[in-house]
Amino acid sequence: MLLIKNGLVTDPSQSLCEKKDILVKDGKIAWIKDKIACDTECDVIDAQGCIVAPGLVDVHVHFRDPGFTYKEDILTGAKAAARGGFTSVVLMANTKPVADNEDTITYVIEKGRQTDIKVYTCAAVTKGMGGKELTDMEKLLACGAVGFTDDGIPITDEALLEKALMQAARLGVPVSLHEENPSLIINNGINKGAASEYYKIGGSPREAEISLITRDLEIALKTGAILNVQHISTKEGVALVRAAKQRAAQSGADNIHAEATPHHFSLTQEAAIRYGTLAKMNPPLREEEDRLAIIEGLRDGTIDIIATDHAPHSKEEKEKELTQAPSGIIGLETALSLGITELVGKKGLTHTQLIKCMSTNPAQMYGLDAGSLKIGAFADIVIYRPEAFWTAGDYLSKSANTPFTGQKLQGVVQYTIVDGRVVYRA
Repeated sequence: MLLIKNGLVTDPSQSLCEKKDILVKDGKIAWIKDKIACDTECDVIDAQGCIVAPGLVDVHVHFRDPGFTYKEDILTGAKAAARGGFTSVVLMANTKPVADNEDTITYVIEKGRQTDIKVYTCAAVTKGMGGKELTDMEKLLACGAVGFTDDGIPITDEALLEKALMQAARLGVPVSLHEENPSLIINNGINKGAASEYYKIGGSPREAEISLITRDLEIALKTGAILNVQHISTKEGVALVRAAKQRAAQSGADNIHAEATPHHFSLTQEAAIRYGTLAKMNPPLREEEDRLAIIEGLRDGTIDIIATDHAPHSKEEKEKELTQAPSGIIGLETALSLGITELVGKKGLTHTQLIKCMSTNPAQMYGLDAGSLKIGAFADIVIYRPEAFWTAGDYLSKSANTPFTGQKLQGVVQYTIVDGRVVYRA
């Protein structure tokens, strides 16, 4: 048994934010009370000065396995996740081979079971992520996929996408979409504006995101499919999601979701000018008005998920010329601290709001048995010290491609617990 004492238990699924003790027995939450005395042999964690919350759930992660394991693999990615307080992750399908078949899905799930955390995976929407032919969604769900995405490659065929969302609606599973119209982009990863002018390249205009979000929200409202707008980056995109959620609510639906990354609520295109390829990502960092709109979207529930889009790349890849270097940054080990630093510390969001976006909401959207500390729930727990500081670096990920290295961040994970077992301690 495990007894966690004296912590501020913060669980949005129960509207709970009180100082409590938690008893874990047989890998599940047994009791939550003001004071618990353990009469039998029991491991004790004193969480004085800490927040005790449901383990974090990241529904947008790239572990590069199979196919690109020099960047990351499932084992190293899981260690990085545990250090960041994540107990569950959902992997994207852009592996090699693409996760569009039973063998690859099974490989990922089986290797995930070798880790200390819970590893889930999406399957691709289209075969080979080619945007031409739908995968057999029913078969891929049966072998363990939890949702569908062609993340990294937008689906440009509107009729095909509608067919996919109709199928997903029938199956009751989410589809997560990368919203960037490639026909409008000259150079991806850099905002068309001050950053593209600085580098004298074409860049990626905001209209690329706006156009696809507009299209895909209409299809989702029409079909009733669970739609997740990934890594939103524009103020217009936030407004479109807000309006779509209101329309869905009028008919009693709750099928529209959106996610924000820590880098999009923390940085602007000025970081791309300062850090170069280390701040190149798709969609790109945009303007201060966009960053503030994303934060307001998190505050009012328009954006209901925070996801890292953890995207490891090798040092050699990121040292290439700007237009040749791949987009993306790692994020699992800094996400919670960035949420505390930028959202709670500077913008007045509560820890309950933060945990809701980083645990409860993403778990609910994907139907995962996670995101809650209710009696009988799996004891997947993060314990963190909100007032402590650390300097980002010395990552457990294989890669270190992030502009946050060397920055002083607030909030330090003390323990990550999965099924009642400590898998990371500071």
